[in-house]
Amino acid sequence: MLSAEQNDLITRTGPGTPAGKLMRCYWQPAALLDELSGQRPVKPVRLLGENLVLFRDDNGRYGLLERACPHRGTDLAFGRLEQGGLRCAFHGWLFDVEGQCLETPAEPEGSRMCANIRQKAYPVVEKSGILFAYMGPGEPPAFAHFDCFTAPATHTFAFKGMIDCNWLQSLEVGIDPVHTSFLHRFFHDEEPARGYGKLFRDKSIDSDMPMTRIMREFPRPQIEIESTDYGMRVITLRRISGANTHVRVTNLVFPHGFVIPMSSEMTITQWHVPIDDHRHYWYAIFTSFGAPVNKDEMRRQRLELYELPDYVPRKNKSNDYGFDPHEQEQVTFTGMGTDINVHDQWACESMGSIQDRSKEHLGQSDKAISAYRRILRGAIEEAGRGGKPLMVLDPAAAAKITGPAAIDGIGPSEGWQAYWRKTDEARREASGWAHPPTVLASQ
Repeated sequence: MLSAEQNDLITRTGPGTPAGKLMRCYWQPAALLDELSGQRPVKPVRLLGENLVLFRDDNGRYGLLERACPHRGTDLAFGRLEQGGLRCAFHGWLFDVEGQCLETPAEPEGSRMCANIRQKAYPVVEKSGILFAYMGPGEPPAFAHFDCFTAPATHTFAFKGMIDCNWLQSLEVGIDPVHTSFLHRFFHDEEPARGYGKLFRDKSIDSDMPMTRIMREFPRPQIEIESTDYGMRVITLRRISGANTHVRVTNLVFPHGFVIPMSSEMTITQWHVPIDDHRHYWYAIFTSFGAPVNKDEMRRQRLELYELPDYVPRKNKSNDYGFDPHEQEQVTFTGMGTDINVHDQWACESMGSIQDRSKEHLGQSDKAISAYRRILRGAIEEAGRGGKPLMVLDPAAAAKITGPAAIDGIGPSEGWQAYWRKTDEARREASGWAHPPTVLASQ
């Protein structure tokens, strides 16, 4: 368990906080590209406790500005897109994507006041359907050459959803390999072919055994943790028989992401991004190593579950997450339907707005969470000293970090290490686009 002070250190990311300083060392997902696809590409954004406005100018450039106009504090999210920038609706002050004030039209003719006005602005880039912002000082880091960023656009799909609690709770659920045997337990198996786009509904690679059965019948896995250049690799082993073991390889991508297998040919790269200390968004890129992603179907499935424009889940604490006691008895472990995102959301939100970790009791099955917290505290200290924490990369280092491998399959109980690497290599060769992954653990 942690002290209250230690818990504050690793959960609070607003301006001026130690973890906030760390988070500002990295590119942060700020919005989906789809959110600026309408006739007026302007969107208010709250990110790491800061109120901002995101826009695309008439030259196709993206800008992210402090939301309050520096003139008299009015809301730039209601501004007009004009003449290469965003114009405040109050007195017409015009700002470009770099925050430079271009016009103060009510000032006397010949006034140079605008030359001295610069609004806080952050650079924005688009990657695989997500708009990322860099909110830190100096030059932004390079993006690692992960599969989700190097795959063809036809083979990725991006989405997001809001969760009403601190970001760390969701990240820790994402790297917890044991909860799937309970929280996501289904009492009946369905035809795997119906599981497209749904986690834990496909069959495992090299096996006709449904994933739902594996998770249900083998709830005490062996967990192996390996340090890597991008964070850590989590290998979960469920021994099916003397000869065969279910092998699941997932990854913690520092500071707040993970990469997991969704099916035999698709992975999920997911980030848990603080809106503020009490709410966050998950952003995900689904990456296919096989056929192009059926984006229309993926979007249709998820729009049935989330309310736009804020991507709030339709099942939430206000309606008890759709809890049905009969379903809990007969169909699912939670009684909250078959969408595992709802299960995770309940688990995260039920801990409270910010989980009180001074009252928790971690066991051996929580070793990934304990390992991540050690990495996080070390990185916070490094950033506080002005150093370069884990995954703050220059272009040369970024090019060397590829993959990572995310595999789910049944292999030999002896030699499972070679099995998952060969399985990943074969999938990459068949894809025609994927690079070999970074597989060696850091020393």
